[in-house]
Amino acid sequence: MALSREQLAMRVAQELQDGYYVNLGIGIPTLVANYVPEGIEVMLQSENGLLGMGQFPTEDELDADLINAGKQTVTMATGASVFDSAESFAMIRGGHVDLTVLGAFEVDVNGNIASYMIPGKLIKGMGGAMDLVAGADNIIVTMTHASKHGESKLLANCTLPLTGKGCIKKVLTDLAFMEIKDGKFHLLERAPNVSVEDIQRLTAGELVIPEHVPEMDLPEVVA
Repeated sequence: MALSREQLAMRVAQELQDGYYVNLGIGIPTLVANYVPEGIEVMLQSENGLLGMGQFPTEDELDADLINAGKQTVTMATGASVFDSAESFAMIRGGHVDLTVLGAFEVDVNGNIASYMIPGKLIKGMGGAMDLVAGADNIIVTMTHASKHGESKLLANCTLPLTGKGCIKKVLTDLAFMEIKDGKFHLLERAPNVSVEDIQRLTAGELVIPEHVPEMDLPEVVA
């Protein structure tokens, strides 16, 4: 059973460490704010100029002037600060973000990522993706393992225009958690009730499979 968007966010949240500064990209990564583990303190950054992003607001907390980079309304955690985009990107480009979480269209065995353009389709634009992949050493890409047509997004070589080269080390899909090294995908974990054979069938790039592949330890599916 493929992971839901919420479960993808839950699994990414398990990678957070106390004291981390974390940039959350548009889409599934923003949901990570709702699942920060108890007992640790992290500062979530939104590239439009917010450090200390909290969970998504309830109706009573809603403030239309407080948004993330995806134009979604958010809350501010204790100790949060607001600044302009120039300072935000100085933080990103200066290597002051401990973990970046973002989506992608394709990732390949060399750690290349394509995330901003599909030729012939109207796309919003690059945004901060190029800066984020260039300015961070610790990046997790979260994405679906295959397209809606069943074509793998985990490739030997990206076919779409690249956002960054050789920068991706970990990929979490709705089927598996993988590390990229030595020009190969290394399978670390599989989604509950997803077989290794299913993952292998939908992975176009070379996949290294250890003798034992544990299932992810996740809460029940969130409705």
